[in-house]
Formats: sequence, C-alpha cells, structure tokens
Amino acid sequence: MDVLTSPRFELFESDFRRNCRYLKDIKDATDCTILLALKAFATPALFPVISEYLDGVTASSPFEADMGVIFGKAIHSYSPAYTNDSFKHMSGISSHMVFNSISQFIRFGDKVSENVKIGLRINPECSVVGTALYDPCRVGSRLGVRAEELANVDWDQAPFSRISGLHFHALCENGAGELARVLDTIHERFGDVLGRFSWINFGGGHHISKPEYDRAQLIRLIRDVQTRYNLEVILEPGEAVAIDAGHLVCQIEDILENNGRRAILDISPTCHTPDVLEMPYRPTIIGAGAPGEFEFDYELGGISCLAGDIVGMYSFPHKLQVGDELRFTDMAHYTIVKQSNFNGIATPQITVV
Repeated sequence: MDVLTSPRFELFESDFRRNCRYLKDIKDATDCTILLALKAFATPALFPVISEYLDGVTASSPFEADMGVIFGKAIHSYSPAYTNDSFKHMSGISSHMVFNSISQFIRFGDKVSENVKIGLRINPECSVVGTALYDPCRVGSRLGVRAEELANVDWDQAPFSRISGLHFHALCENGAGELARVLDTIHERFGDVLGRFSWINFGGGHHISKPEYDRAQLIRLIRDVQTRYNLEVILEPGEAVAIDAGHLVCQIEDILENNGRRAILDISPTCHTPDVLEMPYRPTIIGAGAPGEFEFDYELGGISCLAGDIVGMYSFPHKLQVGDELRFTDMAHYTIVKQSNFNGIATPQITVV
C-alpha cells in the first residue's frame, strides 16, 4: 500500500459496490440501461468495480470519451456544443451521439456513422432544482430543445429520420417524486412524438443511492415509459454511484486568533472542494458539529491566498492543534473531477481502501 500523505482522498470500494448494487437492482427490475456520468466521478482506479454493475459511461468532452474507452463499455456522448475537433474525436469512439440543439444536429448529424445512434436533448421546461446554478430547466437555459422548436419538424424526412432517441436532464440531487413531475411534463409536451423513437435517456441527478430515495417509485416510472411508448430507458447517474463513498483527509497547518479562532488547513476549497463555494454547502467533518454545538468554535480556511477560501464554521469538543487530522465525508463525487491548481496548489493523493 502506498504511503498515505495529507491531503488525500480515500475512496471506499465497499461503498461504491453498495451504491452500484442499488443501481443494479433497478436494472434487474426494469431491464433499463444505467451509465456512469463521468462529469461527477471519473477515477479509473474504480472503473473495474463500477463496470461490473453498469453498462457504460456518458461523456461530454474528448477527454471523458477517452476515459470511456478505459471503462471498456458503451460510450454515450453529449455536449452543449461540439467543436469540429471534439465531434470528430468523440463520434469515432461513441455508441450514441446526443445533440443539444437542432442547429448542432444540422451541422454534424450527417457526419455520424450509420452504426452510431443519434439523439436530441430536449428541455421539458419543468424546474425542480432548488439552486439556479444547477437547474437545466431554468428560464433562458441553453440546454436542450424546447417543445415549440420541434413543432414543424418532419421526423420522416432526412436528416431528422436519423434521430432514434431523446435525452433530458432536469434533476440535481432529486428524488423519484421530482422525476415524476418532469415526466408528467414530458408526456404532455412530447408525448405525441415519443412513440416514434427507440430509446429515451432520463439523464442524471437521481439520488438513487440515498436511503430515503423511493426506488419502488422509480421502477414504476421506468416501466410506465417502457410500456407506454415501447422505449428503451437509459439513466446516467453520477453522484448516485459515488455518494457517501469517500473522504477528503487533511490536517491543520496553523491556528490564529482574529475575532475568533481560525484554523488553516492543507487543503483549499477553491482547488479541492469547489462545490463548497459554488453550491454552496457545508460539508460534514467527522467529530465536528455546528457552531456552538461543542465548546470550541473554529472557522476553517484553505491554504490558498484567496481571502474567501473558507470551508465554514465548525465546533469541536476540544481545542485543535497544528497537525490534527480532519476528515470531510462524502467527498468522492464532484470533487476529484473538479480539482484545479490555482495558486500552484497540488492535487491531493487518491487512494482506494
């Protein structure tokens, strides 16, 4: 085993298997296709484990598509806008190519090989996501084709006759109830054309691996679409594969007093956990509580020079010391894939345990 350093990501194989078994249960109950969304988690060390359960990956860039080759199964590609170079690279190794707009489809559709399935992303215009930054269906969204844009499409004539499926992505950390609302809108706005296709992709954002997720309802929703339209149903979760399956381990490098206790860590939120600043949210630390919950409150800050590189306020039952180790939980998804070297800060070690 490699010598463990700080900071580091510890990824727990047993927890990845737990999450994947939940997904495999959905597959077995419905005969649907489930893919790993690489934008959420793309660490090859776990690909042999995940590929035991899932059918392939979804990619949105040439680099992700190349990661799909490493994964070794189907590659479904989608991009808000392909460039000439990215399209050429991705279409050469993908099983499915999904276009974000009619204009992108017109530009590239006739260059897609006959053995590659073509899809079109639709925007159901049904917002169920609470944070605007992550809402693909917010007013003015650039993601997907609205129903009114398809009103005059002749699906029997080229080039539209090449389209074999539709894709939507409307969720972010949502349950089956929110998916039901989105599907109700899709039945209403796109139901008249769904029967002509052979597959539909429900996108990601499904919290399938969470204990409170209603997996029985998801199974019913999938079966309903399969029966109603005779469609292959595809899901592409990312977070559900990696949720609660990894820690970010760091240590305290300095403690100072300035209108309260402040500790500087050897990690940087802006480099290593950017969703803490972007979402924003307050990650859990093992053994720590909310401000005032324990005797000693500390503001935890990062090691970069950015003034706002702050994790948040936490309380501890004892005074912290330089060299103390802290463990942030649920740090596998949307962390490793979003690392940066701002301020010249190195990325943490990754280890599978």
